[in-house]
Amino acid sequence: MNRVDAHQHFWRLDRGDYGWLTPQLQPIYRDYLPADLAPQLARAGIDSTVLVQAAPTIAESLYLLELASEHDFIAGVIGWVDFESSVAAESIATLAADAKLVGLRPMIQDIPDVAWMLKPELAPAIEAMIDHDLVFDALLLPKHLPVLLDFAELYPELRLVVDHGAKPQIRGGDITEWRHDVQAVARGTNAVCKMSGLVTEAGSANPAQLAPAVDHLLEVFGPERLMWGSDWPVCELVCSYDEWYQASEMLLVRLDALAREQIYSGTARATYGI
Repeated sequence: MNRVDAHQHFWRLDRGDYGWLTPQLQPIYRDYLPADLAPQLARAGIDSTVLVQAAPTIAESLYLLELASEHDFIAGVIGWVDFESSVAAESIATLAADAKLVGLRPMIQDIPDVAWMLKPELAPAIEAMIDHDLVFDALLLPKHLPVLLDFAELYPELRLVVDHGAKPQIRGGDITEWRHDVQAVARGTNAVCKMSGLVTEAGSANPAQLAPAVDHLLEVFGPERLMWGSDWPVCELVCSYDEWYQASEMLLVRLDALAREQIYSGTARATYGI
């Protein structure tokens, strides 16, 4: 199986635009570059990745596209633009000239306005994404899921991905409301979902603790709309790449080979055109 890591990051601290990445996040407060990831991909049998933005700047998008041009295993880049800018559509067209740009990701979880996605000012940027066949990666919290339903209705042609399963509050132990809202998104939209980032929400790579959320995502999205990602190096706040991969193997062990191949490869390839 040619596996895809559908969600990983690189960063170089001296670039200076990672507002969230502070010394308080000491386990990951250092440079993470392709040479750091390569041995871990080899151990897990991953042959390609989707590289996702970690800073809200155009400079970040250009930096990631440069890395992708230098490293063949980076099959696609999820970049960033200012969706509210008067030149957003032009910026998207410029970035989309690079074939490795497969999507864009506003950092919705950090935007105070919960209903930000519905602002009319975003329409030119969203329409440009549709025109260039780009995927909208939604970095959401559970509170954003009802808004995502309205957003999907506004832009039915836009291809949507829910990052990190919309970050269920696994550590707190009550995911009842999240279960309801993520099921509504699965049933009411064509969104695809990433099985990634869950160890950070759980504070653990224990499969028993992760299983209720993963099993629910499997039930509502099915393997055809679920894809695996490491969220490395953010996952290193809790566990190593290898530990999350091994936990994932245990969480998916009951599935047949075809379903596992879909989650580890097929869904990401179809979604991002890899």
